[in-house]
Amino acid sequence: MHEPQDTERLASYADVLADELPGTWDSTYYFPENWSGLTKLTDRIWDLDLAAQLLAEHPLRHAAVLTRSDGAQLAVMDRHDGQNGFLVAAVAPRSLPDEAYRGVREPNGIAVADDPFLAAGQICGDLLARYETALAQARLNAAPDIPPSRPDQVVLAWQDNGSLAAAPVGETAAAILTANGFVQDPQTGTYLLAGDDTAAQARTVYRIGQQLGAHEITVALHHSSDRSTPTATAPTPSAPAPRRTTKAR
Repeated sequence: MHEPQDTERLASYADVLADELPGTWDSTYYFPENWSGLTKLTDRIWDLDLAAQLLAEHPLRHAAVLTRSDGAQLAVMDRHDGQNGFLVAAVAPRSLPDEAYRGVREPNGIAVADDPFLAAGQICGDLLARYETALAQARLNAAPDIPPSRPDQVVLAWQDNGSLAAAPVGETAAAILTANGFVQDPQTGTYLLAGDDTAAQARTVYRIGQQLGAHEITVALHHSSDRSTPTATAPTPSAPAPRRTTKAR
């Protein structure tokens, strides 16, 4: 039977955790009465380990979903094993087709401390990095002509129509692309920059290189008809790591 204190405990925990994760996250609590939402959430849990076992033995009675500004999502659930703390698992995007996940290793969830401040460090040091890598691979599968980026390198791929496309890894790179005119495709998660004005496009690429370089992220250019390894631009000077921002409460 679901106890009222369980609701308050999980919801409050998720609120604090959202503030402690890097970037901007919002927390949404799924009440026990929201059985339809909980069922749909269960279907989207991206896991074949701890979370899968938990859900097979204990259907979700309630949960919280943390959503980052770029659409990435994490589910916070009770553990049900007599231990303190919670289980946090990645949530697969609704927008990608099933084929996009083939060959992609699941970013299995982790058990985290009852202290949300400690849990944020556990998530950043483990689950979040694996989730972003898996998400980038799935999005690449949905857009096979775009070579994969890495956390430390963004690949800009020339398309046949003269536009540039990229599948960045991480919120910082995505934010820089968006600020410089790239538009995200909601189906694949890729970012596109029109090539109508080649001079303006060249200036944009230069700015992106400078801005990404300030975060120790390099840029590589790739032609869609050329499957050879892309050649990276000249190294950019290193800079101190960016300061973390959190959601205003």
